[in-house]
Amino acid sequence: MSSTIPAFTARAFSASKKRSLTAVIAISAGAAFAIAAPLSASAHVVVTPNTAEAGSYSLVTFKVPTESATASTVKLEVDLPTATPFSSVSYVPVPGWTTELTTETLPKPVAVGENKITTAVTKVVWTAGPGAEIAPGQLQLFPLSLGPVPDVKKVQFTAVQTYSDGKVVNWADTSADADEPAPALYVNEAPPSEDHHSTTGVTATAEAAPSTAPSTQGAGSDPLARGLGIVGLVVGAVGVVLAIVWRRRTV
Repeated sequence: MSSTIPAFTARAFSASKKRSLTAVIAISAGAAFAIAAPLSASAHVVVTPNTAEAGSYSLVTFKVPTESATASTVKLEVDLPTATPFSSVSYVPVPGWTTELTTETLPKPVAVGENKITTAVTKVVWTAGPGAEIAPGQLQLFPLSLGPVPDVKKVQFTAVQTYSDGKVVNWADTSADADEPAPALYVNEAPPSEDHHSTTGVTATAEAAPSTAPSTQGAGSDPLARGLGIVGLVVGAVGVVLAIVWRRRTV
């Protein structure tokens, strides 16, 4: 009798241990997937700050992350609106990158304040020099001074991102929950309360942009910070489960 009871207890503990470890693995994997999915989906080309006052001259920054795991970003093209053009467009030099402004004749004259303009900057192109490419896991900041901001609901941009392997991503989709959403500057329309287009999960390059470029993202609203907090909770839960398993094993 004494020889069979320990054997039964050992088998029971082994099955219990396997179930506990399986639960730990499932919880960890599920939490990791839940955190990784929104972070990877949120790494888009965006404008920050994403709001501006009509009639103002605003310094906005295009945040450009590299989503590829093997290729670097070597070029960014941003198309500016022609129906509601900016009469003034200037850029802040980005170290290692060349900047080209394209001025075109508008389809028809547009009234801007008391003036009518017939030409405007319609495209800005940044091209990386050797060694300045945006590597995987990094982002770069491209500031522009735009004005006066038109009195519209929002200013819609389109951006084209080119990678070193030849891949091209068109950030031009204006539909809700788009996979490749177009960056937007909200004027008279309120931006989404939970903007899933904010850039997280990547690190800025060492020479990204001057500190004068404004940002509206605070640490308290950073999705990455929330994700790390969740990771901490999951790790704590896993530790509790492992402690229980170890206690049962020693007993």
